[in-house]
Amino acid sequence: MSDHHGEAATRRPEAARRTEAARRPEAGEIGGTGVRSRARGGDSAFVLSRGVVILFAVACGAAVANVYLSQPLLVTMGHDLTMSPALVGAVVTLTHVGYGLGLFFLVPLGDVADRRRLIVAQLLLLVVALTVVAAARTAAILLAGMAAMGLLAVVTQTLMAFAASLAPADGRGRVVGLVTSGVVTGILLARTASGLIADLAGWRAVYLASASLTALLALVLYRVLPSHSAAPPTTSPTAPPTTLRYGQLLRSTITLFAREPLLRLRALFGLLIFAAFSTLWSSVALPLSEAPYFLSHSAIGALGLIGVAGALAATMAGRLNDRGLSRRTTGIALALLAASWLPLAFTRSSLWALVVGVILLDLAVQAVHVTNQTLIYALHPEAGSRLIGGYMVFYSIGSATGAIAATSLYTAAGWGAVCALGAAFSCLGLVLWAFTRHSATDPATNRTQQHI
Repeated sequence: MSDHHGEAATRRPEAARRTEAARRPEAGEIGGTGVRSRARGGDSAFVLSRGVVILFAVACGAAVANVYLSQPLLVTMGHDLTMSPALVGAVVTLTHVGYGLGLFFLVPLGDVADRRRLIVAQLLLLVVALTVVAAARTAAILLAGMAAMGLLAVVTQTLMAFAASLAPADGRGRVVGLVTSGVVTGILLARTASGLIADLAGWRAVYLASASLTALLALVLYRVLPSHSAAPPTTSPTAPPTTLRYGQLLRSTITLFAREPLLRLRALFGLLIFAAFSTLWSSVALPLSEAPYFLSHSAIGALGLIGVAGALAATMAGRLNDRGLSRRTTGIALALLAASWLPLAFTRSSLWALVVGVILLDLAVQAVHVTNQTLIYALHPEAGSRLIGGYMVFYSIGSATGAIAATSLYTAAGWGAVCALGAAFSCLGLVLWAFTRHSATDPATNRTQQHI
């Protein structure tokens, strides 16, 4: 592929090459001081500096963290509001259900609305939802607030799409990579920060702190980000026009699933790996808060720091994908995911076994997740937000399924049954890979035979 592009480049007129060189960022702007891109609207100009990219990363991490803040707090929430263990599991489930609905109904709006206004509006509504959760005095109000919070936390995907659209083509990968690192960091730190704040000031303070941070980010983003009119116009003839109706956007997501076998396959992988992921993280606080451990919120939340291995896996998986090893990466990661449940089964007798299992599980899930997104985005880059949004709907379905099933099973049959459930989700993913690994649904199959 690189040879083809290089050959095409040699045939370009000298004037065209000089024009393209003039448009490129200057040396040091990518990977050094930042990725510089000017988006013009009238007389205004917007520069995507490294600082703005980091702001995108922080905002994405803060938004997605809200989905995971409750996990170390489930036991305390349940006691405070006299909720049964099964109803406590619904806290996580409804958060992910809300997130899934937001991915389908809110994320496509970024193609037809002013993205800055859309982002700020979602963040301000998210502040309201977080305040409702913090003030909840009944289980019903708490669950409604959690569902609304999940719905609005999809602002993460809108921010990601906005950052990618503002980046120059030759620096887009690095921008997306840096913003994605913010997402991973937000997920990792959510449980740790949540547990620490809860130990110091109670579980309600966790959501008040998040509401304050979200309000601050809304103000900063409103002042820093360009309006829709300042965004660079698309040059893709197949990109959706800004006049595309909302209903057409939603239908186009469904149409993409109907037309693309790879999208359907990778969405199923996403559902299964995040069902396994949620099976662990929505229920692990239950045995750790009981005998023989009786761990505090901050100690349970610190488990999230172990998941830094997942960030490493994301980087490695990205490099392997660039080398055309997506299929092999997926198979190895799914095998590790299935194997992770063996040490996890010994959690009640050994914290070291839990640590090993968490590392293996997070490595595997992040590797498959990055591979999925890389392959899906390559199908239709001009429809990237809808492709990723549609894929992430399955992520939410898997997460919600794992959460409600794991907490219910724990109540009925204990930790061993939870581990059996997680292993079942993982093995289903491995079996699916084994039966489809020779499929030719990958758009890059003509370039490499390693992509599923």
